[in-house]
Amino acid sequence: MIFTETKLKGAFIIDIERREDSRGFFARVFCQREFEAHGLKPIIAQSNIAFNLRKGTLRGMHFQYPPAPETKFVRCTRGSILDIIVDLRPESDTFLQHIAVELSEDNHRGLYVPERFGHGYQVLRDNTETSYQVGEFYAPGVEGGLLYNDPRLNLDWPLPVSEISDKDRDWKKLDEFENELIQRMGI
Repeated sequence: MIFTETKLKGAFIIDIERREDSRGFFARVFCQREFEAHGLKPIIAQSNIAFNLRKGTLRGMHFQYPPAPETKFVRCTRGSILDIIVDLRPESDTFLQHIAVELSEDNHRGLYVPERFGHGYQVLRDNTETSYQVGEFYAPGVEGGLLYNDPRLNLDWPLPVSEISDKDRDWKKLDEFENELIQRMGI
């Protein structure tokens, strides 16, 4: 695997190293030792998939507050998504900055999302499936979210939003809960 750290410290794009022959190719997409060697948490508490019927569907921007912050390792196994993560660590030099990465069945990329990051994606093709390995159990009492179109975050979604859950549409704007976010996300 090829680990490339992004401008958001601790967040990595992970590309595969293909071993090709006449059958196709083989590649490792997760290795506990390699994750540890890059300072990442290789714990998997849950493994989830999401299937999305229509391009333009938006999921996010989700996170969990301490004491149950989650890491995520996200891959797109069918179709294509634009995955966006936002640094929610108040002590970070990149607090509230984001990156966007296309994950697809074609590029086989993965994105490692550290604890205390917001995460969401938009589906770029119909019938898209994503897989998540999550480092903490889902804890509804500490879940949070960012509004996908909050002007302060300036997230650039490539398509009009065709589908979104009520919960994701109704997250508060950052201006309405930033102090709480900073307090709860602090170490």
